[in-house]
Amino acid sequence: MSGHSKWSTIKRKKAAQDAKRGQIFTKLAREITVTARRGGGDPETNFTLRLAIDRAKQANMPKENIARAIKRGTGELRGETLEELIYEGYAPHGIALILQVVTDNRNRAVADIRRVMNRNNGRLGESGSVTWLFDQKGYIAMEADALDPEEMALLAIDAGAEDVDIGDSLVEIYTTPEDFQRVKEVLEKGNIPFASAELSMIPKSTMQLNEKDALQVMHLIEALESLDDVQQVYSNLDISDELMTRYEEAA
Repeated sequence: MSGHSKWSTIKRKKAAQDAKRGQIFTKLAREITVTARRGGGDPETNFTLRLAIDRAKQANMPKENIARAIKRGTGELRGETLEELIYEGYAPHGIALILQVVTDNRNRAVADIRRVMNRNNGRLGESGSVTWLFDQKGYIAMEADALDPEEMALLAIDAGAEDVDIGDSLVEIYTTPEDFQRVKEVLEKGNIPFASAELSMIPKSTMQLNEKDALQVMHLIEALESLDDVQQVYSNLDISDELMTRYEEAA
């Protein structure tokens, strides 16, 4: 199950040092705004808002930016009118893609996505064309060398985790959406640092490609994620630890 999730975690680890920090802050602010609008501005009662704030802090987003984004979501400050959208499609070699979009201009967003898809041999699909290939899961990733991986896995399973994948670099934990908050809080009490913690779309099964084809898909995903309106891209590509390491070293 770890293909997309590993990619997502590595990308997030790099975010704090990314040269496009302004773009990252804009995306994080939009995420905070829409989650505050949806569930209220108190992170103690709005768990998805707390997750968004945690990601913003991980990227070193200033506290005042976070506060403004919350106030825009609750209506205390005026701001742009944002829509949350889902687009589905295919990368080369039959890899399924789900795109989470937050935008103030739906026409611009879909035009930009279509342009990137066309340039990279991908295509948009109809609504529902690939979502059936994914389940929403809680996803927590921790550095494998942070603490004993077996102890982290047992702690997560005792707290209610569905599955744990111990890799060379990451310990990846999967939960139901309902159990995610409890598992996360148990691990937090154990003072275990997270590389990532989010509600994610996890593929029911993954596809393996040769290195050349896998890199072609990864380049498309990276191009889509660079668009201002695209918050997240999920795929069913199985990315090996070795390929992920080479990608990190080349970036």
